[in-house]
Amino acid sequence: MQRLTVTGRLLITALILAAIYFGFKYVGGVDLLKSLRKENTEETTSRSSNEGSESASSEGIDEERTTTTSSSATQSNKPGFDYEAPVPQGGTLKGVVELGASGFNSFIIRIDDQKNWKLEKAEFGNSLVIENMATDDDVRAGLKKYIGGMLDFGVGGRDIHFVVSSGAVKADVTQRIIRVLKSLNYFVNTVSAEQEGKLALRSVLPTEFYDSAFVVDIGSGNTKISWKEGNKTSALESYGSKYFQEGKSDNTVYDEVKAKAKQIPSSHRKTCFIIGGVPFELAKAVRKGKERYTVLDAADAYKLDNAKTRAGLNIYKAIADGTGCEKFVFDWDANFTIGFLLDLPK
Repeated sequence: MQRLTVTGRLLITALILAAIYFGFKYVGGVDLLKSLRKENTEETTSRSSNEGSESASSEGIDEERTTTTSSSATQSNKPGFDYEAPVPQGGTLKGVVELGASGFNSFIIRIDDQKNWKLEKAEFGNSLVIENMATDDDVRAGLKKYIGGMLDFGVGGRDIHFVVSSGAVKADVTQRIIRVLKSLNYFVNTVSAEQEGKLALRSVLPTEFYDSAFVVDIGSGNTKISWKEGNKTSALESYGSKYFQEGKSDNTVYDEVKAKAKQIPSSHRKTCFIIGGVPFELAKAVRKGKERYTVLDAADAYKLDNAKTRAGLNIYKAIADGTGCEKFVFDWDANFTIGFLLDLPK
């Protein structure tokens, strides 16, 4: 080996490598390499296929999400509402409780000398006081606890007021509660349907909209329609969302409500501020975040199963058809009893 030239040594090395290659080929080495290469290719194809499936799946989820959104809010081009209520400067806490046949709605607001107000706390449908209350003593104990909660929040005893809605004043349980409240030295305020409509307007209609808008309050017992012309507030009453319990047909109610709505001056039909139990359900379906004002979809956009809500939707449609108004704005904070607080002397 020492006598071999450099060229000879390179030639021998090449022959040895060639022999190794062909030997490896015949024992399956090349086939093994091909097998490994094939597996690598299949893995790459599989990964690409999976990525494609995942992408298609994501598109399907996005499509489903889009479909769901469009089904709950079909009016993508409905008019918006850009308004912010004035905030009270300082002010005093005042509380009001609406007495109903099946529960209480209570509100605590902060109100300043200019009658600017802000909702601080609200409770809806609270039946604490009237459930399982067999005697006046039971009612008295429940009322004391209920009033105590408002006092603990910071409302002064003289700043807690009680109002009976026009739809609940005749209920036996309401009369019992009124009697007990009077024994606790609380005055109970009763209002007519017309007064309710005017108080609803007082709480929900901003002064900037006095000349261009009207107000609707759809309650269980009745619906109140109101508007303001100069210093005069007009209010009309019609069927509430439980009219089906009275044996009234949808067509009868639709026709009467539509006729009442047509009495609203044409100059006041640009915007409707709407409150009440059924409007609450309609607004809940399309609310964005924690916004105070929610623009409702058109009546035809809602698909509802509950009898009361369907009835309320019939009333809503009658008002829309009677006025031609296309912008119905639900106020999450307003209530006619807050209008009662705003009407109190300073």
